Amino acid sequence: MMRLAEELYPICRSITGAGLRQTLDIIGREVPLDRHEVPSGTRVLDWTVPDEWNLRRAFVEAPDGSRIADTAEHNLHVVSYSAPVDAVLSLDELRPRLHTLPEHPDWIPYRTTYYRRDWGFCLQHRRLQAMTAGRYRVLIDATLAPGALSYGEAVLRGSRADEVLVSVHCCHPSLANDNLSGIVVAVALAKELLGKPRAFTWRFLFIPGTIGAVTWLARNEEVLPRIRHGIVLAGVGSRHDLRWKRSRRGNAAIDRIMALSLRHSGEEAVVEDFVPYGYDERQYCSPGFDLPVGCLMRGKWGAYPEYHTSADDLGFIAPERLEGSLAVLRAAAEAIEHGEEVWKSLNPKGEPQLGARGLYSDAADDDRMALLWVLNLADGTHSLLDMAARAGMPFARIRAAALALAESGLLERLSAPGHPC
Repeated sequence: MMRLAEELYPICRSITGAGLRQTLDIIGREVPLDRHEVPSGTRVLDWTVPDEWNLRRAFVEAPDGSRIADTAEHNLHVVSYSAPVDAVLSLDELRPRLHTLPEHPDWIPYRTTYYRRDWGFCLQHRRLQAMTAGRYRVLIDATLAPGALSYGEAVLRGSRADEVLVSVHCCHPSLANDNLSGIVVAVALAKELLGKPRAFTWRFLFIPGTIGAVTWLARNEEVLPRIRHGIVLAGVGSRHDLRWKRSRRGNAAIDRIMALSLRHSGEEAVVEDFVPYGYDERQYCSPGFDLPVGCLMRGKWGAYPEYHTSADDLGFIAPERLEGSLAVLRAAAEAIEHGEEVWKSLNPKGEPQLGARGLYSDAADDDRMALLWVLNLADGTHSLLDMAARAGMPFARIRAAALALAESGLLERLSAPGHPC
């Protein structure tokens, strides 16, 4: 995951353009990816696909020829989607177009002007303070013209039509946590699922933020009734605690599954209620769709100083945090795939003799309790997810107990996703 993040980090991405396509090309090398191109000017719900932006180079040159800001040094030095400009300006004329972070004088902020024709530069506040009166050359060598919006879709077919949606934004340049972490964890999860039998169809979206989700929703309304669970991944590589933001419904199955997975992750974790701000979950949870989609993150948007700054670099994410996020998703995937299974005890009167069947004496205490919980709740009405939540145990332990009991002839499965009852 870190190697993939390192490869993607230097690319100048935005909501359209060559950098986004290059990013999708690299993702497509890792997992089977269908690419979609939606022409500029296309109406998508209440939005319109914007003109395509492609940047070649941008810089601010001081009177002595030194570069104050230069995208050859860092992609964040230009306001994303800046209109082309080639001019010589006084410092007074230029200053309103220079964005800094006075509280973090060595960091570069990330700014955009997607839906308003404008231009500007971002730089370290320390550099701004060192600028003196004189004539400055500004160059933004870019095109902003009709083109297309690109997004990628990896659909892993299962034995049933019901779907799990995993959505990731991939439009930010050189931001490691608030962009690349979600991409690389989603790719890792998709690669794991590719190697396993699946009941659900898993749909991974790699899209530009907001406009990408709006565009996908506008073009895929026939898919929406099939979405049973949804996860937006964002900011899952930093050293912050894990965090699940519930779906708008608040009590969807995915909310129960993620809460259970976080509880047994071995990490500190927070589960919080839905608010109509954040990442693309707010598009999927808009009232006209109200999909069961929440958001898994570590650093919450806008709540840590490095957010949308050059300090969100590759050193800001950690391999063990990426792996921890993937482990939670791996546990959630097992609960999604098997959580609906309903089992019934074939020996419900009294506790069956587990020792005689080799199930009890050598089992660890937690495994013994899992066996007892499953036997007690296997009355034909409780799902495995119900059992895990009631027992307060990891889903994987409960499922393993059910399989062991079935192998010993003590349980029968009444229903399972993708299989007839």
